[in-house]
Amino acid sequence: MTAFTLTSLLNNTFADFVPNEHLHTEVHQKDELREVYNSIVQKSKDAPLYMLDRTGAAQDYAVRLKEDARELQKAINSMVSDYSTSILDQKIASSDDENYVLAKYIGSAESSNDTSFNISVEKLASGQINEGISVPNNEYALEPGAYSFDLKINDTDYEFQFNVSSTDTNVNILNRISRLLDRSNVGLKSSVVNDSPDTSYIRIEGTNTGKTVNGKPAFVISDDNTSRKSGAVASYGLNNLTHEASNALFSINGSPHQSYSNTFTVNRTFELTLKQPTEDRTVNIGLKADLDAMTYNINHLAGAYNDFIKKAAEATNNYNGSHKIMRELNRMSLHYSRAFDSFGLNVQNDGTIAIDDEQLNKYISGSESENNLDPLQEFINSLVDKSEEIAIDPMKYTNQKLVCYKKPGVNFANPYMTSMYTGMLFNNYC
Repeated sequence: MTAFTLTSLLNNTFADFVPNEHLHTEVHQKDELREVYNSIVQKSKDAPLYMLDRTGAAQDYAVRLKEDARELQKAINSMVSDYSTSILDQKIASSDDENYVLAKYIGSAESSNDTSFNISVEKLASGQINEGISVPNNEYALEPGAYSFDLKINDTDYEFQFNVSSTDTNVNILNRISRLLDRSNVGLKSSVVNDSPDTSYIRIEGTNTGKTVNGKPAFVISDDNTSRKSGAVASYGLNNLTHEASNALFSINGSPHQSYSNTFTVNRTFELTLKQPTEDRTVNIGLKADLDAMTYNINHLAGAYNDFIKKAAEATNNYNGSHKIMRELNRMSLHYSRAFDSFGLNVQNDGTIAIDDEQLNKYISGSESENNLDPLQEFINSLVDKSEEIAIDPMKYTNQKLVCYKKPGVNFANPYMTSMYTGMLFNNYC
């Protein structure tokens, strides 16, 4: 019962947050996870004893700080690569029209800068779509009882069961089936479409794009051999295939290609994402000039930092608690403010950073800029350390009261102290 209550509490808390997008930068090695664990153990061993604020507001505040810190970490990590950990050294891909094609550089430092090419998009990759039979909303196609149907997708079979009462109309049942499919996380998204004021049909779309290897449908719905009553598939046309899954069709420098997905790599150098057909034009993909790439990275860093500052300030004001985190962040940015001024980064009163692009470009293009950008890299390193510190123990920024210090030299590790409140492990969010 306790575990169920805790899970419900966490799910309710995270209903206010956007689900995390998992990036390759969040795939960790065992030694990295061990380092995080050891940090938690060491911190709990040396930390004084506090009386914690256990209110819902404090817990919400801690979780928000933790998640915002992780977002900052992801933003910084997304700008580094295998060949350099400095965001100031990164090459940046360019697309002359991102409305049609997005580009990301994934190559090495040794890759030639002369890697540009033209791409034209004829068709985007799409998933299979089934559109059911249009039925009257307030009529009754199924008799009361327990029904089920079977789904075969990605070589895996599933059975879905639902009940129909004497008061369930067609639109009630369609919505119930749609929710079953949507919440199953098996690779389908479903909706009920009102094609007229009095009629509706169900629309089921596969999330995986591209043709199957054997040419068969990407998913099949049937109730021929199901365990409960059949009839839902035929009554609502659940297996009525209206659009087969298809591949993306495009040309690179005039040479035709196709892909199962709208996101793919080219020459192990670029990751492209197709947004829409280009019709009668082409999109040029290449690398930004070194000056443009460095300017882009610095602006991206400042944007991520400013966003974190604003979120932390908003969360602190809503919590009506300690401003410790704001003082630490302001102290850190002010420490570098004099060095920042020389190349166009101005620390504002609220701790955010404003950029003078003209001064920044002039400074970066100067002959002595390489060594003089060291303070910015030091700031980035400090920012990474601070975000890791916040993510490990956001409770230190709540209204906690110091009870006593531990006796030096004879302390024992308590690895559960942090995770007990802020949740270091989740199986349905992180």
